[in-house]
Amino acid sequence: MIKLMKSMQNLHRGEKGMTGLETAIILIAFVTVAAVFGYAVLSAGLFSAERGKETIYAGLNEAKSNMELSGSVIGMGDTDNTTVLGKIKFTVKNAIAGNPIDMTKCDGTTNATNKCVISLTTADDYLNNIKWDKVAIGAADADNLLETGEQMEVTIDLADLGDSCTLSENLTANNVFNIQVKPSLGSTITIQRTLPPAIEPVMDLH
Repeated sequence: MIKLMKSMQNLHRGEKGMTGLETAIILIAFVTVAAVFGYAVLSAGLFSAERGKETIYAGLNEAKSNMELSGSVIGMGDTDNTTVLGKIKFTVKNAIAGNPIDMTKCDGTTNATNKCVISLTTADDYLNNIKWDKVAIGAADADNLLETGEQMEVTIDLADLGDSCTLSENLTANNVFNIQVKPSLGSTITIQRTLPPAIEPVMDLH
């Protein structure tokens, strides 16, 4: 019995409790891991917030560059053939106080330098990047930029739509046409009108 007790004492001899240094090492390891994990989460959050901010600013810039129709769309009968539509006129302006929009006209050639593209769709044709002209209305400077407070009248001559753009059928009474004005930055303006039962020299199209 005595030998058994001595054997038990020898079995547990030399065992010591955890020291303060070991405890400190473990705590430092936990703190380090937590700090690394926290930094990773924080970095991901900051990156997401930054991307979200960039998206919002991009959307605002896009919206600030939008143009809108100002006033009526005017149709003018052809002077040679009074039964067909000859020209279409409409006025555009900045939707809000935003960035200037390049309104360099399209001369209808392959070397055209226009940034704003206009397309024409009828029951028989779809013509993209047609020839168009513009003139400033009211107070405006001499450049080709549509700026805050400026308005420009756009004219489309259906008899001269460009080198590779020709209507297969002229627009006549009761015909429907669709015009899309596509600036380099901002949303597209869609203008859809129906011609009246009789073609007049000047018509306010609805």
